[in-house]
Amino acid sequence: MTATDDTDDTASDRAVAKLQALVRIPTVSHRDPQQVDLQAFDDFLVELERQFPLLHERLELTRIHTHALLFHWPGASAERPVVLMAHLDVVPVEGTWQHPPFSGAVVDGQIWGRGTLDDKGCLVAICEAVETLLEAGVTPAQDVWLSFGCDEEVFGVAAPLAVEELRSRGVRPWFVLDEGGAIASEAFPGVGAPVGVVGVTEKGVTSIELTSTGRGGHASTPAKWGPTARIARAITRLERSPMPASIPEPTVELFRRMAPHAALPLRALMANADRIKPLLTRALLAAGPEPAAMTRTTFAVTTLSGSPALNVIAATATAGVNIRIMVGDTVAGVLEHVRRTVGDDQVAIGVVEQNEPSPVSPMDDAFELIERSITDVFPDAVAAPYVMMAATDARHFTAICERVYRFAPFRMTKAQREAIHSYDEHLGIDAFLEGVRWYRHLIERLPA
Repeated sequence: MTATDDTDDTASDRAVAKLQALVRIPTVSHRDPQQVDLQAFDDFLVELERQFPLLHERLELTRIHTHALLFHWPGASAERPVVLMAHLDVVPVEGTWQHPPFSGAVVDGQIWGRGTLDDKGCLVAICEAVETLLEAGVTPAQDVWLSFGCDEEVFGVAAPLAVEELRSRGVRPWFVLDEGGAIASEAFPGVGAPVGVVGVTEKGVTSIELTSTGRGGHASTPAKWGPTARIARAITRLERSPMPASIPEPTVELFRRMAPHAALPLRALMANADRIKPLLTRALLAAGPEPAAMTRTTFAVTTLSGSPALNVIAATATAGVNIRIMVGDTVAGVLEHVRRTVGDDQVAIGVVEQNEPSPVSPMDDAFELIERSITDVFPDAVAAPYVMMAATDARHFTAICERVYRFAPFRMTKAQREAIHSYDEHLGIDAFLEGVRWYRHLIERLPA
């Protein structure tokens, strides 16, 4: 082994140890601020500074909200600034884990823990890329801003406040890059190559509550169509009456790009996606929940409440519905669909939060830079646009930037993607180090 190999191994071990240290801090966010462990967030920021001293010494830092961070790295030019995003908060732990969720354990070449994929992996990879570039004395060609949110998982206020901070400084980013797609294997049946999917838009997130009230009473004398029965019927009607399905242009382009890598029976179908949209739509609807969600607005009943006791008829029954609004649909149109479908004036529809789908970002020179960086670092992957189905802090940045993209530069299996917000979240060491290299590569290739 050469001295260079030893140095590379030491740097890799150091980067992995940094991610482990930050995964071990349980920065769990909650909608109720009283439930947030502020000490954990304090500890995280202290540890972040300890792990990345140059980042904190040489970049200008602005605290946003309680624990969000906005770093400014001046480049040779401020003409086309870039914003790289991540968030330091995580969702609560659920399920039975193979390894403790805040251990940061390294087992079989994998780093285990809540946040490894969502989203401390990206945060640490960005910071490590910047730290090593600072060590090498690199000045980026353009200003680079690092925006790290602290309440992304609860649709908080940190990201909008970061946008306002940038706006007040007159910063109009050339492009913004947040978490989102990945180097996804097993992403599409019949496509053997991994796909580097870059979100050029994301579905809107709207949450509603369906509520029905009545007298309630003793369970021994139930009346017809009490609150729980009405809510059950409303849920069933929504389940049986989905929104119309269609394929937006980013999805058409995704299939065009995957076509050369698809099995022969699918190749022609994908290559001609723009001409056979109805047929392709039906195929996606039949392929399972993940492909079907690419075609339409979705409704997921996520919370239910009713009687406080088994022998008491509920006086109030409520169902929470999380809606992901497809590009081309609107909040107003979706709410009208819900009202028409439920068709019961005894079921009130309350809007908890509402967000329209994000604008579709152009596939111009900024997208091409991201695409080339994917091809350079992941030569076996097919870079392609897609509609992101989850929500990110990036949606707020569309107010100051027309090029907002969503991509996490990590190889992820289907099992890993399913572990996000679930149990056994983990990130491969090699995949993490590739991600560090990808962010560094992207920064080094910002055009003058």
